[in-house]
Amino acid sequence: MPSLSPAEFASALALVGAVILIAALLSGLVERSGVPQVAIFLALGGALGPAGLAALDVELDSGALQIAATLSLALILFTDALSLDLREVREHRALALLAIGPGTLVSAALFGGAAWLLLDLSGPAAAILGAALASTDPVLLKGLLRRPDLPAAARDALRLESGLNDVVLLPIVLVALAVLGGASIGGGTGLRLGLDLLRLGPGAGVLVGLLGLATLDLVRRRLGVRRDYESLYSLGVAFAAYAAAESVHGSGFLAAFAAGGTIALLDVELCDCFREYGETTAELALLLTFVLLGSSLIWTGIREASGATILFAAFVLVARPAIYLAALAPTRIDWPTRWLVAWFGPRGLSSLLLALLAVFAGAPDAGVIFHVASLVVLLSILLHGSTLIWIGRRAPVAMAPELIAISEVQALLAAGETVQPIDARKEADWAQSDEQARGALRLSPDRPAADARVHGLPPDAWLALYCT
Repeated sequence: MPSLSPAEFASALALVGAVILIAALLSGLVERSGVPQVAIFLALGGALGPAGLAALDVELDSGALQIAATLSLALILFTDALSLDLREVREHRALALLAIGPGTLVSAALFGGAAWLLLDLSGPAAAILGAALASTDPVLLKGLLRRPDLPAAARDALRLESGLNDVVLLPIVLVALAVLGGASIGGGTGLRLGLDLLRLGPGAGVLVGLLGLATLDLVRRRLGVRRDYESLYSLGVAFAAYAAAESVHGSGFLAAFAAGGTIALLDVELCDCFREYGETTAELALLLTFVLLGSSLIWTGIREASGATILFAAFVLVARPAIYLAALAPTRIDWPTRWLVAWFGPRGLSSLLLALLAVFAGAPDAGVIFHVASLVVLLSILLHGSTLIWIGRRAPVAMAPELIAISEVQALLAAGETVQPIDARKEADWAQSDEQARGALRLSPDRPAADARVHGLPPDAWLALYCT
C-alpha cells in the first residue's frame, strides 16, 4: 500500500475536517430549508475539484475512494439493520413485502431490462445497473421522514423501503459480478457462489453480532461500560463483522447487515448512543464520499450522456412512481399518500456505492454502469431535492405541544388520572445534584424501559418528565 506524504496526509485530514465542520454548521439550515445535504457536499466537491480550486482530483481507481465507499456501504447496511423496528416490520409486514417485492425487485428487473435494451449492456452488467438504481437513498429521505406532518403510512412505507431494499439488491449485484468474472450459475461454481453469499457472509455477521452483544452485556453487568465507549462499540461490531466475512471469502456487506439485524432481533436494552453514533458516523462517511465523487467523477454522467442514456434515465425516474402506485394498489392507503410514497424514491449515494462495486471488481462495462448511474443520481437530486425544498417551505401542520404545565398536571390529578413525575436528567446532572421533585422516580435516558419495569410503572399512566 503506498504511503502518504506529510502534505497528502494533512490534505486528507483537512478534507475530513471540512466535511465534519460544514455538516455540523449547516445541519440546522438544511433541516429548516429542505435543501438536500448531499447537494451541498456535491457542490463542495465540485469547488475543490479540477473545475474549481483544483485541490482535489479523484479517479475511479483511487484507493481513497475505495476505502471511503467500502466504509460507507458497510456502515449504512449495519445501521439500517440496527435501526429496524422489528415490531413495526411485523405490524406492517404486508407493506414491507410490497416495498421489497413488487416495489424493489420489479423496479430492479425493469431497470435492468431497459439497460439491456437501450444501452447494449450484457445481461449481468444490466442487472447490476438495474439493482443499483432500484436502491432508495436514506440520506436524501432523512429530512422528509423527520417532518411531523408526514402521514404515518408514508413514513412507514419509506422507512421500510430504505431500510430493507439494499440487502435485497446487494445479492443481485454480487451474483452478477461473479457471472461477469466467469462463474457459472448452473454448475457447481454457482452452488458454491450461493453458499458464499447466503451462508458465509450472513453467518459471520450473525456470529459476530451474537458474540459482540453477549460480551457487551456481560461486561456491562459485571464491570460497567462508559456511555461514550458503548457508542464506539457499535462501529467495532460493524467492522469486525465485515472483516470476519471477508476472511472466509463471504460478503462483508451482507455480514454487516446481518450483525446489525441480529442485534435488533435480540432487542437488548442498549444506550441510545449505540445506534446514534453509528448512524452519525455512517452519514459523515457518506458525505465524505459525496465530496470525493463530486470533485469530478459524478459529473462524468453529464459529460458522457447520450440520447440513449438520457432516455434510460427518464425511464427510471418515470417508471418508479408507476411501479409503486401499482404495488400500493391493494392497500388502504389514501391516494395523496400513495403519490407521496411513489414519487419519493430518490436515487443517491447508495446507488453509486452499488455501481462502484463493479468498478472495484474490474468488471466489464463498469465505467458505463457508473456513468449512467451518476446521470440518474444527479437528475434525482435535482428533481427530488426541488420537491423537498417546496415541501420545506410549506407551513407544517400544528402539532400538540410537548410541554405540560403544572396547572395541567393538577387538572389531570383532579380528574382522577395517575400522573407520575419522572426525573429524566442526564446521568452527570443527576449524579451532581441532591435535589429531586417530590414523589419523582428516576428513569435514566439510556435505559428508560428497564427502569420503568423496575419501578413497576403502569403502561397507561401519565408520565411528566423533567430535566435541567
